Amino acid sequence: MKDVLVALEALTGCDPDRRDLAAEVLGDFLRCAVLDTATACLVVGRLASLAVTESVVKVRESALNAVCEAFDHYSLPLGLVEPLASVVRTLEPELLEYALYIFGATQDPRARSLIEPFLHHPDPNVREEARLAGAEIAMSMTFGHGSPGPASQ
Repeated sequence: MKDVLVALEALTGCDPDRRDLAAEVLGDFLRCAVLDTATACLVVGRLASLAVTESVVKVRESALNAVCEAFDHYSLPLGLVEPLASVVRTLEPELLEYALYIFGATQDPRARSLIEPFLHHPDPNVREEARLAGAEIAMSMTFGHGSPGPASQ
């Protein structure tokens, strides 16, 4: 846990290379599923906040990538990543793809309104990611997994 706290603290540092490395380290923790659900939620919330406020593209990308990693092992609520909605229209297409994946991975039907505007985006990769994110939500609803609720592992 100490390593997680050190990495979380480094997310707020002045050096963008340290913030980038910290986001990557936190992504490793999420990818390996070594965090309990509460800690994973804390980490994802901080990474999502960093992705919203960060001005350095490589740091923003590392933060978004780390959040994506979390969804392979944790069921996380839309509310945790919804702050990303405030910046999606300003993201570079490559970063927008991450955000759309994240919204779809929540499997929350309320995320549809965040995804649908990008079904007609000029970039074909963004359109495809929006389509896949919408399909993820539709599939989860078909099998009864798409109800909003608390995070679980």
